Amino acid sequence: MAEKGTISIHTENIFPIIKKFLYSDHEIFLRELVSNAVDASQKIKRLASLGEYQGELGDITVEVSVNKKKKTITISDRGIGMTADEIKKYINQIAFSGATEFLEKYKDKGEDQQIIGHFGLGFYSAFMVAKKVEIVTLSHQEGSEAARWICDGNTEFEITTAKKKDRGTDIILHVAEDSEEFLEDFRLQQILDKYGKFLPVPIKFGTKEESVEDGKDKDGNPKHKTVKKDNIINDTDPIWTKSPSELKDEDYLKFYKELYPFSEDPLFWIHLNVDYPFNLTGILYFPKLKKDFELQKNKIQLYSRQVFITDEVKDVVPEFLQLLHGVIDSPDIPLNVSRSFLQADGNVKKINGYITKKVADKLSELYKKDREGYEQKWTDIGVFVKYGMISEEKFHEKAKDFTLLKSLSGKFHTIEEYKKHIEANQLNKDKQHVFLYTNDEAQQHSYIDNAQKRGFDVLLLNDVLDSHFINHVEQKFDKVSFKRVDADVVDKLVETDEKKESVLNDKEKESIKEVFEKAINDKNNTVNVEAMATDDMPVMVTLPEFLRRMKDMQASGGGGPMMFGEMPLNLSVAVNANHSITKKIIEAEKEEDKVALAKQAYDLALLSQGMLTGADLTNFIKRSVDLAVS
Repeated sequence: MAEKGTISIHTENIFPIIKKFLYSDHEIFLRELVSNAVDASQKIKRLASLGEYQGELGDITVEVSVNKKKKTITISDRGIGMTADEIKKYINQIAFSGATEFLEKYKDKGEDQQIIGHFGLGFYSAFMVAKKVEIVTLSHQEGSEAARWICDGNTEFEITTAKKKDRGTDIILHVAEDSEEFLEDFRLQQILDKYGKFLPVPIKFGTKEESVEDGKDKDGNPKHKTVKKDNIINDTDPIWTKSPSELKDEDYLKFYKELYPFSEDPLFWIHLNVDYPFNLTGILYFPKLKKDFELQKNKIQLYSRQVFITDEVKDVVPEFLQLLHGVIDSPDIPLNVSRSFLQADGNVKKINGYITKKVADKLSELYKKDREGYEQKWTDIGVFVKYGMISEEKFHEKAKDFTLLKSLSGKFHTIEEYKKHIEANQLNKDKQHVFLYTNDEAQQHSYIDNAQKRGFDVLLLNDVLDSHFINHVEQKFDKVSFKRVDADVVDKLVETDEKKESVLNDKEKESIKEVFEKAINDKNNTVNVEAMATDDMPVMVTLPEFLRRMKDMQASGGGGPMMFGEMPLNLSVAVNANHSITKKIIEAEKEEDKVALAKQAYDLALLSQGMLTGADLTNFIKRSVDLAVS
């Protein structure tokens, strides 16, 4: 006997609204329906284990099938099934009341505000692709009668008795014309691979051909034949569901290759496993990073009970750890109706904090157990650590003890170790510890060479984040000051008790200054005549540290609004009073000879900094040839 009825709702035309607004991506219908089938299968398994279901459990594989002629997609399970009364309760009442509440509350808001989590609502994603949906189901309860529910996309439904021998549910979608792409096998396979790769119940989709051994030929060589096998799309027991004690390094590496087949082996990994005060499992891998590490984001996959949700994990995972790869699985992360955007609530914040702590503890453990190995990995680890220090206060507190600075000599120091290392000869009068550094060893070589001749150490800080990292360390560590090695002459960068005397008197200094100002002919540059070592460069061109730093920060995507391409550089020009070229300029009789020598010395300084270009470079080369042959 057929029973007809009307779903009691207050919103008219609910199905077009569901189709348009419920999910941003229509392919999600398959994830929702397969997930529901998996839930039903797990429930019957659970009832059987508790002795509450006495029948034969049998094969509980969920099957997805397509009939292109009838234009249907069917999702079949052998789960707990439903009675006619349960259909009315769970499909007509609870699910639709959830849909109505959602629509009433959020229909006037943007998609990012579509937040709901009512049981059963996922079923109605079927109407995004189907013009009619059938449910044929037989409850696991003894003596139950099979029931059929049909709805063609309006608020009317029909329930009748049905013929069905096996326990479980078939959801049959009669695909609408605008959704016929989903009748293609490759499209469904693609969606199942994306969302169902690690579902806890086997998912079958068609068959596949495999080559198997079939006896031997007359020469004793193995023969093969092609056989058809069920195409099971998922691994029901992924390694993050197992205990770390069951796993070897090879298991973690094999799983990594499954997730990222074209990536190099990771540096190391962290197995997450916590069940209080929230449930969370997963594996996070530290990949080998390239300089363009920004492109490496969105590599962590978020699952809920082994159902893929999203690779956008910005609320769950701290920003600096979004460069990691791997899997996080938690049923305790609240999701919006499309499961694609996360709500920031207490559990999300706790999970975020837990992941930060686990990563910090793992890095600290590696540093303490095997410092040499840790130093070898620092090129890759350093980006994570510096990023974390800058962006997360709690991470900074732990990371300050295992953050390394690398000097050009190849040695590594923690920040506190480096302070002690330089105290002996690099202590300024105001007790500042000056950390000399370079961000371009080749271009700044002459300045580095000059500093090393004086016995000063120079750090290599050429990561994309280092301009920000430098500022962070100066703010957090007492009496630490970073100065780029080419920001000034080394005797000014690091003041010591050693004083150099100039061989020039005040009148000669003033004369030299005027000659250089005339030769340079740029009011934006400041000329100073200073006492330096005789083997120093005759002229050193520098950009003040604060301008250097702002320029570096802008290059890495930060800093102020200034555009350095549109403003003068305001160079400092230090003329070495004790150099033989300076003496030669003083002794030259003709003014034009003095200016020519000064210009040559200044251009040499620009050349050493990579600043001599265009016509100036051409003229410098001609002048050098003339000087060489004269």
